[in-house]
Amino acid sequence: MLDYKAIEIFTSEAARYRKKPVADAVMQYIKDLKIAARCIVTRGVAGCYESGEVATGRIVVLSLNMPIRIYIVLPGAETERVLDGLNGIVSDGIVALHDLNVLSHRTRNAFFPRQLMVRDVMTRDPVKVAADTPLSDAARPLLSSIFTGLPVVDDQNRPIGVITQGDLIRKGGLPLRLGLLAESDRDRLEFVLNQLASRDAAEVMAKPAVMIAADRPLAEAVELMLTKGIKRLPVVDGTGGLIGMLSRLDVFRTVMREAPDWKAFQAQKIEVEHLKQVGDILRRDVRTVLPETPLNEVIRFIDDNDIQRVAVVDAEGMLLGLISDRDLLRYFKPQQEGIWHLLAKVKHPFKQEACRLGDLQQCLAETTAAMVMTTELVTAREEMLIEAAIVLMIDKGLKRLPVVDNDGRFKGMISRDSLLRTGFGKPA
Repeated sequence: MLDYKAIEIFTSEAARYRKKPVADAVMQYIKDLKIAARCIVTRGVAGCYESGEVATGRIVVLSLNMPIRIYIVLPGAETERVLDGLNGIVSDGIVALHDLNVLSHRTRNAFFPRQLMVRDVMTRDPVKVAADTPLSDAARPLLSSIFTGLPVVDDQNRPIGVITQGDLIRKGGLPLRLGLLAESDRDRLEFVLNQLASRDAAEVMAKPAVMIAADRPLAEAVELMLTKGIKRLPVVDGTGGLIGMLSRLDVFRTVMREAPDWKAFQAQKIEVEHLKQVGDILRRDVRTVLPETPLNEVIRFIDDNDIQRVAVVDAEGMLLGLISDRDLLRYFKPQQEGIWHLLAKVKHPFKQEACRLGDLQQCLAETTAAMVMTTELVTAREEMLIEAAIVLMIDKGLKRLPVVDNDGRFKGMISRDSLLRTGFGKPA
């Protein structure tokens, strides 16, 4: 038997809290608490008030202020907290409290509330470019890492395509990832951007633009993103004009904002279905190397896998660090010419010394993984809920998260894509 309470509020349609119907204000308040409570609002067909007023549907003028009953069921431990807030909301009505013996409480994880629409989540007034915008100008906003894709619009502000980093690399001739380019010296950055200036956005954009209307359910937008294998959607109004962008990051921020504390629910002996853990989406095929592995071998591993990360472990499998191409560039900076050339795989006019030790290949062979790896790591456990993993990755700005066991042994990696697919109920 579970110790629960029932809170009843008897109020009216006319009652307001900050110009909002009291019933709506109470529901929003309970929702925002993210506790294991359910709230039911019912509208009476007739009633009378202590003021002498009568409400009845038989006379139209007297049907405008029907009685409202709000019934809240919640764990007993949350009662005082909830009542404290209700005292300020319910200024017209009666609040009652009852003991409630609950046999069981079962619920289901919905990832994000089904009532949310795209307009509730999208990023408004996105940066955009025209079809004839030079590719160099289209690339500059993406260097900040704030934007992961730019919509391309026609002269009536209707999306006709999207430009992403992948488009710039595959079609535009961008020699390496924008994140690496942003960390390069100014001369190299300007050289690469000038090379792009001879082409325009229309030449490299992905088209036609896959878009979503602002008044469509968020669930529909996520389904579209997963089906089409894309990370962002232009959002349009009723006339087809661009008014926003919806990205995976927007969806994850919504999950962070809306998801309750499922661990707390379980601690209260509430049965929660459809909870997924990090272990359910773990990529276990991530390359690992020992600390003494030479850098030329590490670079080959980074090139050969889509995760673009290499884990550095000791002989017992303990995670010591991670290496990405960004770590390589940072390590050799400012003597980065040779490593930049190797990562970019293109010819360029810079002729400075590649490595203080002399020949680049000799330098790479003599530099070990331990010398380059990032050791300040954020990690997760396999039993972590995916909602908690989303919070951790977004808070730390991570696209991939290493997973270790309780002893610190490396188990694999998770990504934003796998989080979205699993959270939304799709196969990883």
